[in-house]
Amino acid sequence: MKTHPHGEATYRVVSTASGAFAVEVTIPDTHPTTVSSFPTEQAAEAWIARNQERVAAEGQAGRWFQKPAKGNLRR
Repeated sequence: MKTHPHGEATYRVVSTASGAFAVEVTIPDTHPTTVSSFPTEQAAEAWIARNQERVAAEGQAGRWFQKPAKGNLRR
């Protein structure tokens, strides 16, 4: 089974100049990206947990690499 592209991502909560928080996401062999803005560090941590759960579920189901059915294409 293939690994979800974000399955090996690392996450780091960082504070922003405005006093809010962001999450730096690093996926191997790519440049880091930042997801913002979270009002609290706890909100950023909760986002990380939800994202990791989603990635794990999609990886187990193998859904992340399947093409949508012909009738389900969004336009």
